Parts: sequence; C-alpha cells; structure tokens
Amino acid sequence: MSKQHRRGFIKQAVAAGTTAGLLTRVPSVHSQEQTTTAQGSPISQLNVAIIGAGGRGGTHVKEMLKAEGVKITHVCDIDDGRGDNRAQQIQEQQGTRPKFEKDIRRILDDKTVDMVSIATPNHWHALGGVWAMQAGKDAYIEKPVCHNIAEGAALIAAARKYKRMCQVGTQCRSSQAVIGAIEYIQSGKIGEVKFARGLCYKRRKSIGQLGDYPLPDNVDFNLWSGPAAYTEPRLTRKQFHYDWHWQRAYGNGDLGNQGPHQTDIARWGLGIDTHPQSIISYGGRLGYQAERNDEDYVDAGDTANTEISIYDYGDKCIVFETRGLSVDDSDDTELNRLFASTKGNKIGVVFYGTEGYMVQTSYNHCAVYDLDFNLVKDFTIGGDLNSGHFGNFIEACRRRESDVLHADVREGHLSAAISHLGNISYYVGEEDRVSTSDLRSALSQVQSLDDNQATLDRTLAHLTKNGVDLDKYRLSLGPQLQFDPKQERFTNSDEANAMLTRDYRPGFECPVASDV
Repeated sequence: MSKQHRRGFIKQAVAAGTTAGLLTRVPSVHSQEQTTTAQGSPISQLNVAIIGAGGRGGTHVKEMLKAEGVKITHVCDIDDGRGDNRAQQIQEQQGTRPKFEKDIRRILDDKTVDMVSIATPNHWHALGGVWAMQAGKDAYIEKPVCHNIAEGAALIAAARKYKRMCQVGTQCRSSQAVIGAIEYIQSGKIGEVKFARGLCYKRRKSIGQLGDYPLPDNVDFNLWSGPAAYTEPRLTRKQFHYDWHWQRAYGNGDLGNQGPHQTDIARWGLGIDTHPQSIISYGGRLGYQAERNDEDYVDAGDTANTEISIYDYGDKCIVFETRGLSVDDSDDTELNRLFASTKGNKIGVVFYGTEGYMVQTSYNHCAVYDLDFNLVKDFTIGGDLNSGHFGNFIEACRRRESDVLHADVREGHLSAAISHLGNISYYVGEEDRVSTSDLRSALSQVQSLDDNQATLDRTLAHLTKNGVDLDKYRLSLGPQLQFDPKQERFTNSDEANAMLTRDYRPGFECPVASDV
C-alpha cells in the first residue's frame, strides 16, 4: 500500500468508524537483513517499533539498543516533543534515527517492522497488541497486559491465531531469585502452601484537585484517548503524563499498576492456573482531605488508594492489599519482621506455609523464614532484570516458539484479571459506604484462608494514623462476586458483567476474542 493510499485509508477508516481494514492484514515476514553476533555468527536483523516514548518506554529503548541483531526503526507517541526527544536519543546511540509517527496504525502498515514494544497507558495496551499481531508483528506489552477482562481474552486469541510471540512485562518471571524461590516453595520446603498475600504499601500523594486543565502542547488527545471515551473537559488532572494511572478510564489504580507483578508471583507460587471463583473488595480514596486540611477537597483520581481484595480459588486464596498513604509508621508487627530489610514502602508477596514463610521483597530478592521469623535462606541475584526479560522475548521471536516465553500473554491475562476483578467488586460497591462495625460484620461472613478481621484491623489502624476520620469518610464495601473461570462471566451480577469490557469509540474498537 502506497504512503499516499495509506494516509487516505486512515482518514477514511476513522471517519467511517471502522478498523476493518486494519484487522484483516496478512502477517508479514521477518526482515531478511543480516547482522552478526559477538561470536561472528550471522543472524537476521529484527526491526522493532517502540510504542510509547515516556519513562517506561525509555527502558524499552535501552533494552532493545543492547540486544544483538535488533534495530529500532520506529518510535510512536502522541506527544511530538517526547517522540522527537526519544528518536534523537536513539540516533545518538544507534547511529541511525528511527522514524517518528504519532499514529500506531502507520507503523503497523509497514511490513519491515517485525516487533512492537508497547509502553503506552494501560487503555492502549490490548488494542495496540491485537492490531500488531493481526499485522504480523510480535508484541512485548507492559503490564497490565489489558485494561479489562475481555481485552485479555482477545490478546490470547490473536497470539494463537496469528502465531505471534506476545510477552508481558511482568519481568519477575525472568528473575533467577524469584525462579529459585518459587522452585523452593513448590518442592515443599516451607510445607503446604495455600495462601499468599500481595502488598503494595507505596506512598502515592494526591494528584491534585479535580478540575479543568489545559492539555500540554503538541499532544494529540484524540489519538491518546484511542479506545477510551473522549472526555470533556479533556483533562481533569494537573499532570497529563503518568497520573492517568489513577483515573479508571485509562488506568487501574495501584491494584492494576503495581499489583500485576505481585499477583503474578502469588499465583505462580501457589500453582494457580485459572481465575478465582469469588472476589470481594473494600476500600476508598481516602486521606487527601486530611493532608490538605480541607474537608471538601476532591482529588482528581477516582481509583482506590486503599483497597483490600480477597480472592477465593477453592482450596487456595490470594489477598492483595493496597495502601497509598504514608506507611512509614506501621504497627504491622508480623509484616515488619518479614520485611525487616526494607524501610518505608513494602512491595512484595508473602507465602504462608505450614513450616515457614517465603517473602518476595524486590524484583531480585526473596527470603525464607521459619515460623519464628528466623532467616533460613536468601535468594538474591544481581544484574539487570529487564535485560533477561527482553532477551527472552527476542529469543522466542527468533525461534518462533511461544513456549520459550517466560511471561506468555495467557499468564499476563490471568494475573491482570486478578486486578480487574478486585476493582470491579470495589466499583460496584463504591457507593455502599459502611460503618466500621458493619464492615467487620460483613467480613465475618466471608470465607477465606486469611484472618479477615486482623487484616481489617491493620487497615483501619493505618488509616487512623494518617488522619482519616472513619466516621466521616467511610470505607466502601463491594459485593462478594461469584465468577465462572471458564466463561469469564460473573454469575450473580449484571452490573459487574458490564465492567468486563468497555464502550469503544468508533475506529478504536478492540475486537472480542471470537472476532480477532
């Protein structure tokens, strides 16, 4: 297709509200240009496009520049300034300047592109990945791999149908420390393990008063919005870049931002290869009023900064805790002992065995404790974790074997779904703000392998220490949702089922799995 024809096609497709032409491409053939390894062996060159030129996109650039036989030929971003700066950086290190495009569809129509590396906001992850695989490109996609459940299923279907490699950016799957720790758990060395707790105790300050703010110069808000609704006012937060994480139209809160790393490890260690049977969440966006000394302060974010989600898998259980207020002065005695090597923020996973604990405290560190909290063993590996994960993706692309991938798209979908399901329970019950006594009573009826009351007590203590008046600012309690893992549908809530997907704008529809 000529460039002129391509430009016309894009305009016509958007105007007509269809992506049909984009969804029926014939897969391309990998570039035949050759380079050599450090040992002098010839290998075919792989051309990659970096989609998203922001902070995480910079890591993608760094790793692709280090990879042998890989050339960055394109950069895509909706911000001219960021895109040009990233292209200039690549030129200085690579020796050749990649082509910059604002619209991902122009890149996907280029048959010389073999791979895309997607570091966009969450709401673009799945659509960009599905389009890429339909265009014959392999895809590395940041976590969460999708913005909702239906998108994850579509990505799996696309990868299988078009025989594409699709790696998810849950890089702990390539950490030798975590791999060793998981093997240790599964060999029975801390006894029987049926319960894991994921933690994101990570300070997140207010993103500012909800309002109407001007867009940055050089930003194409239509393309940035993509599959999400085109809102008016267009920007309701002060900081355009990054703070989208805390607005649910684009991000998934910290349960879906940091969470997929920890829920992936929790599911992996417990040997869980399916969705949970039931989910219940409680929480809120609390504490910023006290910080600002303004009872009427409304933060621009609409995701929870405090959220507890309980996932029942029948004989196993995962609990994920999100705390966005200060965690410097914590009375969490047990967790403080298990995370003794960390100060302030606690991000990781605790596995509870009948004979001890396994704790993941960072991407490259895990530790084993006995039941008296004595250190038994450390798993610590140095080096650049990202390099191993990107290297694994590139190896799979060369070998054309998806089994080589450490974080195949299905693994990414199951782990991201934990976040989405927890958020859905919270969103459905967001207006059901309950007293502490009513919350305690409700949780007493929830069966789990956790001590629900102890977890609630620690959460309430944390909020009180951060100045939250729990009588005035009550926690929201979501319903306990029953989920069919095979059908990927809730069996007791039509409202929850409506949140398994979203309404897409014409021209940016993510197809369902059966239509990829």
